[in-house]
Amino acid sequence: MNERRDDLQEIIDKALEEMAAEAGDGFDPQACNLAEFCRRTGLTRSKARTIRKHGFRALPHGNSGRRAEVTVLTGHTGLVDDLLRRGVTNSQVIYERLLGQGYEGGLTAVKVYISGHRDLVPAKRRAVAPQGSRGQRFRTGPGEAYQMDWGFVTVVGPGGTEYRIACFAMVCHHCGSFYVEFFPNARQENLLIGMLHAFMAMGVPDEVPADNMKSVVTGRDLGGRPVWQRDYAAFMGCVGFRTRLCKPRHPFAKGKVERLIRFVKGNFLAGRDFTDITTLNEEALLWCAEQAGRWRRAVACVPSEEHASACLPAARPLEVTDEVALWLCPSRRITFDGFVSYEGRRFGVPYWYERRDCRVSREGGYLHIYSDDLALELAVHAVTWDRRDSWCEGQWADAQPEELPSQPVTTSISQVELAPGKPAFAKFDFGRWA
Repeated sequence: MNERRDDLQEIIDKALEEMAAEAGDGFDPQACNLAEFCRRTGLTRSKARTIRKHGFRALPHGNSGRRAEVTVLTGHTGLVDDLLRRGVTNSQVIYERLLGQGYEGGLTAVKVYISGHRDLVPAKRRAVAPQGSRGQRFRTGPGEAYQMDWGFVTVVGPGGTEYRIACFAMVCHHCGSFYVEFFPNARQENLLIGMLHAFMAMGVPDEVPADNMKSVVTGRDLGGRPVWQRDYAAFMGCVGFRTRLCKPRHPFAKGKVERLIRFVKGNFLAGRDFTDITTLNEEALLWCAEQAGRWRRAVACVPSEEHASACLPAARPLEVTDEVALWLCPSRRITFDGFVSYEGRRFGVPYWYERRDCRVSREGGYLHIYSDDLALELAVHAVTWDRRDSWCEGQWADAQPEELPSQPVTTSISQVELAPGKPAFAKFDFGRWA
């Protein structure tokens, strides 16, 4: 019989060692003082005799592991086995079926029987002969593919309020160089701005693997081909790259950027305090440059050196043409009181600008407002990231326009002179009664 795997054997061995150390070389365990052995181990005298009979080995009970020949499931196991062979492993479902067959036991007995007969459940996939490695990590050449994705972070404000900000990440699949930028939200205009900023720093690749996000693709046609979002399709044609959609919930398709998002959250953002998104992006750029200058075992190179020597010459530099500049400056509608809304805040526009639409661009700590054709800069605001409105000089005209009646005036009223008031001593002027 097998020995027990618990602390009892250790207690017995320790007690015998102590008794042997006190008795000397002539110690015989079979002739030891049984009362002293019971005192040291805490066992009863009958249990101690049994252990001494077995050579001071703690063996399991003789009935251990035995099962009753007749149980409450006897006569019902055929139904349970049939359900297990059909893949039904829900104990509650099997229990309800057994109740309909006259079963008088409980649910626990059914669970124990199912756990002991899992071999009856068919495999989810048909067993086949081993085929070795079925997958191979795909590799890309320098400047061939940049992976991109969004990540989200919860920010706790000074007053305890919580809100989320979006983290845009793009990584070169060849060397591992990456670009990270934070935005107040993950709207499509911020996605395109983040991509352009990354292309300025890393070059334009041949293709960009991406998720099936609504700002990129709206669905599939009857042939299974992607239906690109209208603005994103125009953006791809303007910049000159392809987008390859990845399979949903499949981490092997673009695992580099998925791991980068987790690395940003666990390394850059861990325990970090910041004042506003502008300073956070400045710190993120310094962190990206620091990480790119370190040796990476996964790619067996220093990412910044490999990207400068191999990826940048293979990639195409981004030319900031007038058409590309329009994507960097989203269009906004001017309100009746002379404000434009951008990233949840309002900025003033001069009154002399007569058009209804304009374009805005946040560059560092300043927000620039341009005309709708980018031919003229209208105003520059310091980005403070507070919720108060930011006015500009000349936002309202000095001479306000006058509202004239649009219908004939038919109502008239009379105006009379104000009656003079009675002085305090007028009641003592008796001459007026003469």
